[in-house]
Amino acid sequence: MSVSSRSIQVASVVVLIVLAGCLGGAGPADPSTTPTAESTAQPTATAEGTLEVHFINVGQSVSTLVVGPTGETMLIDTGHYNDDGEYVLSYLKAHDIDQIDYLVVSHNDADHIGGNAAIIEYYETQADGIGAIYDPGIAASTQTYESYLDAVEEHDVTLYQTREGDTIPFEGATVDVFGPPDPYLEDEERNENSIVLKLTHGQTSLLFTGDAEDDQEQYLIDTYGAQLNSTVMKAGHHGSSSSTSGAILDAADPQAVIISSAYDSQYGHPTDEVLTRLSDRSIPAFWTATHGNIVLVSDGQGVSVQTQTDAPTTATQLKEGSPIEPGMDGEVTERVRYGGTAVTAATSTAVTDGGTPTGQLEITEINADAEGDDGENLNDEYVVFENTGDGPLDIGGWTVSDEAGKTYTVPSGVTLEAGSQVTLHTGSGEDTATDLYWGQGSPVWNNGGDTVIVRNSDGDIVREEQYDG
Repeated sequence: MSVSSRSIQVASVVVLIVLAGCLGGAGPADPSTTPTAESTAQPTATAEGTLEVHFINVGQSVSTLVVGPTGETMLIDTGHYNDDGEYVLSYLKAHDIDQIDYLVVSHNDADHIGGNAAIIEYYETQADGIGAIYDPGIAASTQTYESYLDAVEEHDVTLYQTREGDTIPFEGATVDVFGPPDPYLEDEERNENSIVLKLTHGQTSLLFTGDAEDDQEQYLIDTYGAQLNSTVMKAGHHGSSSSTSGAILDAADPQAVIISSAYDSQYGHPTDEVLTRLSDRSIPAFWTATHGNIVLVSDGQGVSVQTQTDAPTTATQLKEGSPIEPGMDGEVTERVRYGGTAVTAATSTAVTDGGTPTGQLEITEINADAEGDDGENLNDEYVVFENTGDGPLDIGGWTVSDEAGKTYTVPSGVTLEAGSQVTLHTGSGEDTATDLYWGQGSPVWNNGGDTVIVRNSDGDIVREEQYDG
């Protein structure tokens, strides 16, 4: 079913600035008197091509670039006012983004629209332009907001007031708008009326909740329930304790959460409360402050998570990672894949005289449910690895981890001969040629389902195996 967005005339939006200064806020234009923009996007079970979602490291702020299968682009927020969009614009240029087809403003706080004016100016004068802007329609009494609207007016960019029930006609994917509702919540408080998007590509999906807090999150749960279920979710409000509640995590049931905030956030983001909620649900977290730029790549069947650095993902250990400054160069590397076809196993550096790799690692058995009490029988929780190649495989320095980020490093010098196996036990013991011991004091592998992730000494994923309970 096609739904429409309500167009805001630039002149009307400029009036909103004046009213905001006098009245402390202003409502949206009357949708019955404004033109509409029809959307024809429809959800599909299958997907062609790949979809990329780039969470740009912008410090205590957020900006997300989406590149669709056909090359269409969507930019959600533009970073903090204190850098005037510098990090975002630099990233876009480095990735040869010549046009922003859809610029989505989650809400008009200055730490989300900081680069709006600069990016509109650049794309309208030096590149191929801004297709349209999607805005929740609640004004802010800030210079940053005025500069944004001045740029819209100067360059005559189409601006749509966007509300619950609208869609954005993004090619190759479905973008559903779940918020803000009509009427607005909480006397038009900006955070509580963020644009909330669910982006679906084939069997994968991502949930963006802006800075939604407890009231809007509860509205989403009450209104959409299971429709919130997503492969990956962006934490609300930079990891503030007022957002990303246990209830919305349970409704969305994400396999991973992305957090965008500064390493030394003056607000304590992400807060211990949020990290504990994630840890209690064994949801791994990726944080721009320690992982750098984070890129999700969906083939419609699964999502590959790629980051600049290999930092902790166990939520309660997230802040143990080293900081990476915004704007730092560096390629991303795949760290984990959720769903879809398992990553093809890489080969070892052991070679024959002819120079052909000869070793290959496979996971042949996962015993997550130990006999009796798991906690009392840790060595009966194990994973069996086998070299199925025709030559030796040196796995010293390789790592084995679960979805929550618990990691074991194989001791130096461990080599599997062709056809040989080694068993990694969760508990303690003396390592031998056939048995290795993690030394954990509690179970690692979830009985209800988990993922075994193996990386080589360079940090590249060489084997990933999911299992169900």
